Order: sequence, then structure tokens, then C-alpha cells
Amino acid sequence: MKVVAINGSPNMDKGNTALVLGPFLEGMTEAGADVELFYTKKLQIKPCQGEFNCWLKTPGECFQPDDMQMLLPKLAAADVLVLATPVYVDGVTGPMKSLLDRIVPMALPFFELRNGHCRHPARDGTSISKLVLVANCSFWEMDNFDPLLVHMKAVSKNMGAEFAGALLRPHGPVLAVAAGLGMIGVLLVAAQ
Repeated sequence: MKVVAINGSPNMDKGNTALVLGPFLEGMTEAGADVELFYTKKLQIKPCQGEFNCWLKTPGECFQPDDMQMLLPKLAAADVLVLATPVYVDGVTGPMKSLLDRIVPMALPFFELRNGHCRHPARDGTSISKLVLVANCSFWEMDNFDPLLVHMKAVSKNMGAEFAGALLRPHGPVLAVAAGLGMIGVLLVAAQ
């Protein structure tokens, strides 16, 4: 199973998102998955211009020269896409949103009716069958994840992928304190 994971945290491997994502990806690797991890902070991803050249003029390819040219084939070849993000203003981080906007080339410019909703079919060669969300939030209440969950479920539907679930960790600052005290394992054993 090929897994592509995207960490949208600006703190990359030093943040609370990585504290939750790391054990999760380790568990996937131990189970035999081929996991490739990318950080949005290290990627040069320009915002979508909405010209849809990727549908008509250059099918499947965006005209903007940036890291999406490298990332799109990797995403298309993945069986599972793991999106990891801290909650920023009820959603994903800005760079993660730019990345999501730029996956339009993975879809065809046609419409199909899928489960009672109009969607774009996936371009041939796109194999993502599952999307998983890993997220953390500074607030304590679980309902702070609700807007993000709605968004990720919509992204899954648009991709024609199953929303396979979410690993959600509220009160993120506690993770950093626990890590500093060497007690992080107690909090993250379930993530693996």
C-alpha cells in the first residue's frame, strides 16, 4: 500500500501535528505500508489561478512551475492520502489549502452524478482510495474539529475517495509539555 502524507504545520517535525502524525505513520510503516512524507513548508506551491488550463489546454498538468509538478504524480499513485494539519481558524493551514486547491488537475473537466451529488470523475491513473485526517487543536473541546471534518469529508467525496477516518488531538499544547517531560508515549500509544 502506497501512502502519501502531507504535514501542513509550519512547525514541520517540531510541532504538535508531528507529535500525533509521527506515531501514526510509524504504525502504518510497521504494518507494511510504503509511506512518503512531505511538509507544505518545504514545498513551493503557488495559489491556484482558476484558469483550468489543467483541464483543457494541458490536461492533468498545471501551467505553474512549482513543486506541484513533482507532487501530483505522487498523489495520483497513492492508495491512501494522509492530510495532517493544526486547526487554523476552523480549517487547514494556508499552505495546505493552497495544496488542496491545486489538486484540480487530478480530476476530469466533466460532471458525474455520484451518490446524489454532482462531482468530477478522477483522471485515469489516479488511485487514491482513502483519505485520512490527522489534526490537533489548541482548544479542549472536540467540536472545534467539526468545520475541518466537514471540509475533509467534502474533499474525500470530490476525490472519489473514502473518508477513512480522523485522528484528532485537542489541547495540543499539552502534547509539547508531555514530550518535554518524557511522557508523550502515554498520550500517543493509540495513534500507532
